[in-house]
Amino acid sequence: MRNLTESTFVIRFERGDLAFCAGQYVNLAPVNDEAQRSYSLYSAEHDDFLEILVKEVDDGYISKRLKMHQPGDQLRVEGPFGFFTIDEKDYDKSFLFVASGTGLAPVHSFVASYPALDYIVLHGVRYAQEAYEKDDYDPDRHILCTSRDSSGRFVGRVTDCLAGRVVAPETHCYLCGNHQMIYDIYELLRAGDVHEENIHTEVYF
Repeated sequence: MRNLTESTFVIRFERGDLAFCAGQYVNLAPVNDEAQRSYSLYSAEHDDFLEILVKEVDDGYISKRLKMHQPGDQLRVEGPFGFFTIDEKDYDKSFLFVASGTGLAPVHSFVASYPALDYIVLHGVRYAQEAYEKDDYDPDRHILCTSRDSSGRFVGRVTDCLAGRVVAPETHCYLCGNHQMIYDIYELLRAGDVHEENIHTEVYF
């Protein structure tokens, strides 16, 4: 386990023979527990392990159980699932990744899996300490947007950051995070004539 903040951490576990595409998720649960939760994979397609990014929440049963896990403890993994992925034919296109909070997880997998991507990441958080492992991104391509302190590269909501940018209509846009952020960003992109078929969304609850 890698602690990133007091409440957010990365869990690494054995991959076995599980093959996945960056952007997919797995259903995860402690062994002998019926409850499970979906987590986007944080690791790269070529890694010989799997990682997920977890935020412990006050009423989150699974996140609290995962926080207590120790090396050697077992997890039940189902998947992978989902279609929030990048088509191989688009690898040479331009990408805009917009994420709020731990919605950054699939973005991390995209960038780690496809290092030649032409991308920009807009990551919306409250405080700069929530810029989860930002050194894994090209600093010229990563824009941290902080809404409750002045330490971000952009001070304000991620939607305000995007509102001041021009996005080419052919850009492939991947939005991941809370539903309100996704709705607002989607409307901004469509108002800017980004092609609807190039906007991909994944809601985090």
